[in-house]
Amino acid sequence: MSTIRDRLAALRSGLAAEQLTGFVIPLTDEHMSEYVGGYAQRLEWLTGFGGSAGSAAVIGDKAAIFTDGRYTIQVREQVPGDVFDYQDVPKTSAAQWLAEHAAAGDRIGYDPWLHTSHWVESTGRQLAAKGAALVAVARNPIDGIWTGRPAPSLARLEVHSDEHAGQTSAAKRAEIADGLKARSADAVVVAALDSIAWLLNIRGRDVSRTPVALAFAIVHADASVDLFTAPEKLSDEVRAHLGTDVRVHPRDSFEAALGGFRGKAVMADPASCVAAIFAALKDGGACVVEARDPCVLAKAVKNPVEIAGTIAAHHRDGAALTRFLHWFDGEAPKGGLDEMSAANKLKQFRDQTNVLEDLSFDTISGAGPNAAIPHYRVSDASSRPIVMDSIYLVDSGGQYRDGTTDVTRTMIVGTPTAEMKDRFTRVLKGHIALARAIFPVGTRGVQLDSLARQFLWEAGLDYNHGTGHGVGSYLSVHEGPQRIAAAWSSQPGNDEPLQAGMILSNEPGYYKAGEYGIRIENLVLVEERGVPGAEKELLGFRELTLAPIDRNLIDVPLLTPAERQWVDNYHARVRAEIGPQLDDATRTWLAAATAPL
Repeated sequence: MSTIRDRLAALRSGLAAEQLTGFVIPLTDEHMSEYVGGYAQRLEWLTGFGGSAGSAAVIGDKAAIFTDGRYTIQVREQVPGDVFDYQDVPKTSAAQWLAEHAAAGDRIGYDPWLHTSHWVESTGRQLAAKGAALVAVARNPIDGIWTGRPAPSLARLEVHSDEHAGQTSAAKRAEIADGLKARSADAVVVAALDSIAWLLNIRGRDVSRTPVALAFAIVHADASVDLFTAPEKLSDEVRAHLGTDVRVHPRDSFEAALGGFRGKAVMADPASCVAAIFAALKDGGACVVEARDPCVLAKAVKNPVEIAGTIAAHHRDGAALTRFLHWFDGEAPKGGLDEMSAANKLKQFRDQTNVLEDLSFDTISGAGPNAAIPHYRVSDASSRPIVMDSIYLVDSGGQYRDGTTDVTRTMIVGTPTAEMKDRFTRVLKGHIALARAIFPVGTRGVQLDSLARQFLWEAGLDYNHGTGHGVGSYLSVHEGPQRIAAAWSSQPGNDEPLQAGMILSNEPGYYKAGEYGIRIENLVLVEERGVPGAEKELLGFRELTLAPIDRNLIDVPLLTPAERQWVDNYHARVRAEIGPQLDDATRTWLAAATAPL
């Protein structure tokens, strides 16, 4: 099936054969992952949309695709509007759209391995109000028409050493077992791939850019674990590392194992355990306790070894990025560069560290109007030339054994307009306001978000994405539960109290569709703040990312003395901590690029 229209027609034909009038297609896998393996990229195959968050729905002769503000431009470039209606989240959702278009007697299919039980219950109620039904399918209908669908990866698991983890798997399992006993629970199902990787101190290569392995786990109150993964993925080294307290089973035996807990209390996280898991537990007679995955918060609060590792990774990565910025500053004005060649060159600089395991996500390399697409993904077909008097935005990161990085820098090639400088400086002022924030223990990300937006708001401007996301330790570049985002954000986590040891991004931006985009992103560590005379415990942020910010885009008179001092102090740190890793020519360039304002 060569066209999206053909694929949609084939899906409708398959649905009719199953007496279904509609179907929902989320962008996730059976672990509710944000980043998924090729075998689970059903949304992209059906619609052409290549972003990392979205869904689609089909009912009768209607079809729609649902994306948030990060993808407003991208979805319109990739998905044909004469086939799919564009729907904006959180203004609407697939469930609301289906309920709006459903008629009495409609049967809307869903894959119970790709949705949470809460989604099923909520959507089912909305459809029932219209006389329609939500129906679980035994097999995803897209899989039956997707010719050439990739098989799930069989890449080998890898040991994540205690040297990098900072805590043994046995110690982590013992803490979780203590938590189970405290709640009188017999076991907990762990479905999130990064949770399993963290818990067992293993990593994998089953998902592009995210070092996780396809698996499910059941942790018992005696601290033993049943791990469900393809046996051929385990080497003798990994088996020895896991030890006798981790029993390995084929991945396809997981569902049957869920039926063996009759009369026992089993915890499962409704955010990461799909509806099929809850159904299998209940059908087997288990007493299901909804509770947050016990790995989530423990994983988010980094231990001293992980903190030291991520600091080292950012020093290494910052030097690679600074070498790229020096190279770019010299080459871009000559002409001949495009988005793809620039992204490839940046990866070369990271490769030269000799310890890069992978990128932490596909590099966002946007020139001119493409920089206005927050999650733009460059391809050979879309790659634009980088021309004079234009903005270039690069959002990139590396996966290292000791840490995960994510950094965005926006540069001007040639001379910026007054508007570009104004917008850049407003974004910078917001970035500084968040970076300098001191706040009480218990503060949520939603309470900090406006600090980063205030200077854009003053000019009637804003950006349609979150301001900060959590980051893992040689794990996912997007990690919960913490987040800094506005109350209207469609993504969870902005109400999670921030704790010392958490890592987040600080990345306000501004995007002028069709012209340019701006984002300044550093990763920061939440740490305790000692304030003389303080009457409560306070927290603040420590900058982890170290790389120059383009002084040519700063309208210095718009900065307050305190803001100018922040920039100068930050750049002094960059010179002191990154400079010694550079060759003489790059160090000389860096001295000029970070000169006091």
